[in-house]
Amino acid sequence: MKEKLKELLENAYAPYSNYQVAAIVVTHDDKIFGGVNVENASYGATICAERNAINRAIADGYKKGDFKELYVMVASDKLAFPCNICRQVIVEFFDMDDKLYLMNENDEQTYLMKDIIVYPFSVEDLN
Repeated sequence: MKEKLKELLENAYAPYSNYQVAAIVVTHDDKIFGGVNVENASYGATICAERNAINRAIADGYKKGDFKELYVMVASDKLAFPCNICRQVIVEFFDMDDKLYLMNENDEQTYLMKDIIVYPFSVEDLN
């Protein structure tokens, strides 16, 4: 997966921050969907790699419960967790026992979603 993420990193569009991120979502039927961060001069219009990958899977017909793993690679010396907006989207589509793999060129760490999303806002909160 690391090589695929490296290839994706080359497609990141980050002219403002120069902070490139790539993400890959893996579904339960082992389909792979990649995404990269796409920045915009109007910063609010920027989309993160994690949401980009999740949205691609959704656009291809996948639904909540179809996801099992999320890989995130940054072109940085430090590993980076998904932002809080991405964490909220992750809560919508992943189970709390699904795995998150954080990577850069030299390091890799694995987490469960429940380890990074301590107090999720979910559909249960709407009732």
